[in-house]
Amino acid sequence: MSSFCTISFPGSDYESLVMECHENLSEHLTIQNSPVLFGCRTGICGTCLVEVIGDIPPPQPDEQEILDTLAPNIANARLACQLHLTQNIEIRTIKK
Repeated sequence: MSSFCTISFPGSDYESLVMECHENLSEHLTIQNSPVLFGCRTGICGTCLVEVIGDIPPPQPDEQEILDTLAPNIANARLACQLHLTQNIEIRTIKK
């Protein structure tokens, strides 16, 4: 049985998206349906740096290393390409 998660983008003109939980956001978000931009999609470039509101698994060590460099003072910063949803979340882009 599949469960679904909603991704909303407060502060933007983008509509919320619904996708199956445990899917990778980088496979579903595009410039047409979200404000999130992607570069490498592997967690190296930092293009998809976002602020996440919601309960998600903690970052893996490689992602945390990038986050410590790009957003050291933002506790809920994440790389969207590394997120695997488990429930509804809100995403805001972070201006670098």
